[in-house]
Amino acid sequence: ALLLASYFLLLTSPEAQDPGGEEEAESAARQPLIRTEAPESKPGSSSSLSLRERWTVFKGLLWYIVPLVVVYFAEYFINQGLFELLFFWNTSLSHAQQYRWYQMLYQAGVFASRSSLRCCRIRFTWALALLQCLNLVFLLADVWFGFLPSIYLVFLIILYEGLLGGAAYVNTFHNIALETSDEHREFAMAATCISDTLGISLSGLLALPLHDFLCQLS
Repeated sequence: ALLLASYFLLLTSPEAQDPGGEEEAESAARQPLIRTEAPESKPGSSSSLSLRERWTVFKGLLWYIVPLVVVYFAEYFINQGLFELLFFWNTSLSHAQQYRWYQMLYQAGVFASRSSLRCCRIRFTWALALLQCLNLVFLLADVWFGFLPSIYLVFLIILYEGLLGGAAYVNTFHNIALETSDEHREFAMAATCISDTLGISLSGLLALPLHDFLCQLS
């Protein structure tokens, strides 16, 4: 149902092509996959930028890269280090079932927020990073003190976590695409892709030892 709704409601129909365009598309489709000669670089491509230009563009991207790293660090710290420890006895769900529900709700939140760009655009992604860090602190405190009375409250928080993560991702790249010049856009988009990898890697380095430490305490 989600795939059908995404296909019919989110995707836009391609414009009608003229006969000449169809012939060009057909000829392009018949080109060999591997070419013997190296393709010429376009003037506006990232390969034509000097090292100084790339560094200048990268420094300007830090306003978006740092919040996205923080968002991914916080949410994957929760996913990798806390999910298994958020266990409730006063429910019919087993430990494995609770973990699967956490993962499903997180992915549902990410899917919904990544598809919401037409509804709202968030310019200040730092706010999303701050809210995600508050999620991390709150759930870590619950693992330590166990003050949440019901698993359904955790369900809502995890759904909210996914919404924040997806919104940060899609708005970051959307803002960069709008605010960078044609000459720098390709490099800017490629450079920003390190944000999620860096955030996930850092969270794994810290979350796994903390998870083991919390298990030893319990």
